[in-house]
Amino acid sequence: MNYKDHIDITSGKRSGKPCVKGTRITVYDVLGWLANGMSTVEILEDFPELKAEHIQACLAYAADREHHLAVINAA
Repeated sequence: MNYKDHIDITSGKRSGKPCVKGTRITVYDVLGWLANGMSTVEILEDFPELKAEHIQACLAYAADREHHLAVINAA
């Protein structure tokens, strides 16, 4: 999955947070819904502008970002 096909960051749109292309729904919104127990089907029913691949792209974006975080060890 190439999340870049579905996620973009636009200055001035939702304070520059990554959003699903063509919407104002942020990656954070989608991850929050999933973390709170919403299923993919429930999210798609509540937000018909989203598709299953958008939710998958949000997960891929979060995984990629987590992979690139720097670890700082306390002395």
